[in-house]
Amino acid sequence: MIHEELSGEIIGAAMEVLKELKPGLDEKLYERAMLIELKHRGRTVSAQSSFPDSYRGELTGNLIPDLIVGDAVVVDPKVVSGLYRFTHSANDRIPKHHALRFGPSY
Repeated sequence: MIHEELSGEIIGAAMEVLKELKPGLDEKLYERAMLIELKHRGRTVSAQSSFPDSYRGELTGNLIPDLIVGDAVVVDPKVVSGLYRFTHSANDRIPKHHALRFGPSY
């Protein structure tokens, strides 16, 4: 697994956030709590960074991942059917970030 130690820390932070906040809240609340938890764990985290995306040389828009941890892993918190899960994914177009996916795809 790419960035195994960092990924484990992210999963641990997600579990801590879920334990504290419980399921059923708006995704943005979990996202903000994850940002706080990861910073408390000494990780660098950026939120809502914008990356231009293009197709055939023309701008199509901007990719805006929820969180980027350690300049290495994109974290996209999701609330699914009353349960909280984290899907780690990165788009190849986001510089220096590696794709990781945990949990089932929906």
